[in-house]
Amino acid sequence: MTLSGAVMPCLNSSFCFEMCDGGCMPKRYRTICVDPPWPSPFGKLGVTHRANPCAHYPTVNLDWIRALPVEAMSEARAHLYLWVLNSNVPDGWAVARAWGFRPLTMVTWCKTQPGVGKWFRTNTEHVLFCTKGKPLPRAEVPIATWFRWPRGRHSEKPGAFYDLVGRVSPGPYLELFARTQRLGWDSWGNEALNHVSLSLALPDAPRSP
Repeated sequence: MTLSGAVMPCLNSSFCFEMCDGGCMPKRYRTICVDPPWPSPFGKLGVTHRANPCAHYPTVNLDWIRALPVEAMSEARAHLYLWVLNSNVPDGWAVARAWGFRPLTMVTWCKTQPGVGKWFRTNTEHVLFCTKGKPLPRAEVPIATWFRWPRGRHSEKPGAFYDLVGRVSPGPYLELFARTQRLGWDSWGNEALNHVSLSLALPDAPRSP
């Protein structure tokens, strides 16, 4: 996930797909990837530590994440890929359900270098695979649930992950809290070309402690 800098992307009165002519056409997606700015598990300690999300981007609270209009942006039959922290997997399940999805399994990214930690040096990251409505046809036969991919910048997800999504899930595709623009995907995030305007009756995004 990313929200670099202190300003969140604008949340407007309705979400839309912005057309090149300046118009606005509602759009629904069959596959949505979300890497939320989860509340930091470090709290106020170690704010400048490289492993602390707060050292890289502003974080928000669970209510703000839960209120994102992901259900409204998805088709009646859809897939959700929701990235979670090792310390908040139950929160991820709860958020997916609040968005109208049913968590099915968890895919694990095994990083090639050790991470940081007090008891264990965390070098895994997880994404929940969730479905909505009647099952979509599989794009490929069932595949494994763990993958060894190299580590990139803080919170940056490997390109191989998006290749995996394309093998399993159908488009149209949307990534929320995107870091880059991706061919064939619509996106929303401070570091990407925003195709989507999100609408939510919320105050300015509250930061987690």
